[in-house]
Amino acid sequence: MTQTNLRQPPRGFQAWFSRAPIFLYRVGLGRILGERFLLLNHLGRKSGLPRKSVLEVVDQDEGIYYIVSGFGERSQWFKNLMHTPQVKIQVGRKKFSAQAERLPVPAATKILHNYAKAHPRALQELSRLMGVAYDGSEEDIKNMAELLPVIALKIQ
Repeated sequence: MTQTNLRQPPRGFQAWFSRAPIFLYRVGLGRILGERFLLLNHLGRKSGLPRKSVLEVVDQDEGIYYIVSGFGERSQWFKNLMHTPQVKIQVGRKKFSAQAERLPVPAATKILHNYAKAHPRALQELSRLMGVAYDGSEEDIKNMAELLPVIALKIQ
C-alpha cells in the first residue's frame, strides 16, 4: 500500500448531500435504490435518539447484509452501532430487525475481495474518495480491511 490519508466524514453541504437518499426512503421510494443500498435505522450513542444512514451493501449472504464504514472508525453511524448493535434496516421495500457485528480482518478482507471482483471501478473510485490507496492488489485489499470496518448486519 503506497498511501493512506483516510478522509474525515463529510460536513456542511457535503453531509447534507450525502444524506439526501434518506428522503427517498421517507417518501416510499427506497425501492428504486434496489438491494445495492440499505437504510440503517440506529440509535445515537450519546443522545439515544433515532438516527438514519443510507449505506451501500457491499455483499450479502443468506440473512446477512455487509456494509463498510468508508471513513473508518470515525463515522458516527459506526460508533453508534458499536455502542448499540440492535438496528432496523430497510432494503428496497423489505424491513428487518438486525444485529450489527464488526468482522475480523480476515473475514473483512474476503468481503472486500468479493466487492472488488464485482465492482472494480466503484472500489477504485471509492478508495480515492476515502483517501485509501488501492491499486487492485490483494495487499491493498487487506490493508483496506484493516482501516475500514466491515459490518455484518444479521437479520433476526
